[in-house]
Amino acid sequence: MTTVPKKKSFPRAAGVLLHPTSLPSRHGIGDVGAGARAFLDWLHAAGCRYWQILPLVPAGGGWSPYASLSSLAGNPLLLDLDDLVARDLLRPDEVEPEQPFDPDRIEWDRVVAWKQARIDTACERLAQTEEGRAMAARFRHAQPWIEDDALFMALKAQAGGRPWWEWAAPLRDRDPEALAGARRELHAALERRVVEQALFEEQWQALRRAAAGRGVQLIGDIPIYVSDDSVDVWAHRRFFQLGDDLRPTHVAGCPPDIFSQTGQWWGSPLYRWDEMKKDGHAWWVARLRRNLDLTDVVRIDHFRGFAGYWSIPATAPDASHGRWVDGPGLALFHDFQRALGHDLPVIAEDLGVITEDVEALRDAVGLPGMKILQFAFGAGHDNSYLPHHHVENCVLYTGTHDNDTTLGWWQKESDATRDHVRRYLACDGGNIVWDMIRGVMLSVAHTAVVPLQDVLALDSGARMNTPGLASGNWGWRVRHEAFHPNLSERLRDVVALADRLDRPPTPKKPKPQ
Repeated sequence: MTTVPKKKSFPRAAGVLLHPTSLPSRHGIGDVGAGARAFLDWLHAAGCRYWQILPLVPAGGGWSPYASLSSLAGNPLLLDLDDLVARDLLRPDEVEPEQPFDPDRIEWDRVVAWKQARIDTACERLAQTEEGRAMAARFRHAQPWIEDDALFMALKAQAGGRPWWEWAAPLRDRDPEALAGARRELHAALERRVVEQALFEEQWQALRRAAAGRGVQLIGDIPIYVSDDSVDVWAHRRFFQLGDDLRPTHVAGCPPDIFSQTGQWWGSPLYRWDEMKKDGHAWWVARLRRNLDLTDVVRIDHFRGFAGYWSIPATAPDASHGRWVDGPGLALFHDFQRALGHDLPVIAEDLGVITEDVEALRDAVGLPGMKILQFAFGAGHDNSYLPHHHVENCVLYTGTHDNDTTLGWWQKESDATRDHVRRYLACDGGNIVWDMIRGVMLSVAHTAVVPLQDVLALDSGARMNTPGLASGNWGWRVRHEAFHPNLSERLRDVVALADRLDRPPTPKKPKPQ
């Protein structure tokens, strides 16, 4: 008698997407303090198993968390200043803004200048104590990447913010004697950065323990590419497609599609996958390991780039001049599995025009893909985003940080698309956001995630990001009063109706600090 292998079963679960910078705080930007714990309480009351976030790295160009100077560092702006007051690193009067910050939007320039100055003060004070020196030593031992990170940030500040390829040649080219001299000269700045990152680690792991105590797991995010002006490229340039001038020869992007006749130009340097393979993709393994130290599950952005990526000559006028090149494929994921275990807690962001090789790679590793309900309507009955085409092993969203809010989407859609939605969901459109939320929750997808903006039924003014827009993104914030019991009860009712309330096994214990 033939034995049929038992199908892997996934627990049904629900989650909410909200980046920590969007949390309420009187300090102008969300942090890991009281606002985060209030949100965890609200998530628990709503019966949600997951809190999904965007990359935790420091924000880069346009304040994007997808264009950071460092792929392993934590964003210091997420530090809870009230905790630093409790530790006597800041005085209460030092953390009270002279003028209140906008509670609905991040005033980026003002917030960065005001809050970073206070963080620097606290870190300088801590670095001069025995406790601070011991903390820095422990962090250096646990996270050796901090050495290059701290030096890069100090050198960049010394150079007035200029990119690393414009630095003096010995520092640009990492001459050992020049770097040793810089470490001596910039010792105070290096210690401040190490202590800052150690504080981030402490506060973040405390938040993870608070989440675990409420039965909530964290879903993190890794951008597939890094910025050319980053510690990653400066310290590991052999892994990137750079010319003799140390500038990218080829950059990342997307080919032309129905949204853009010239495609998308991201500008990130492409990898030399052949070089990375020589040491078992150690740079990528370290990156995934670091993110799994901070979260329970990781979404990898632009997963299709591992099967094949769009390579654009850096001298081309636009992205339409690129071509498809094979990615690392299974070799990368086999190295992940050897280092981190066979069952990788990873979500593959496989949105857009996905070819058979991408699906084959995702399925060979057993990773869940993603579906967006907003993409399901107006394109015919064979549209793979329609719920009757969904598979169990996927994560379904109303929309993500790159989409309009569901209400904003609905208000802009054509009459034909809105008619399709009403007929498919058997609704009149009068409460479309919650009709879409219910549609996501009732899918066979094992995990359903909804942006908080949709739970609040907000319009396009609350959109997190518009791809291709250089400014005005990443600024939305939620107020404390949004975490109302009536709203958590309403969400819990839908989560329960869809049989997504069961709690998972106890998640892995966050690392003690």
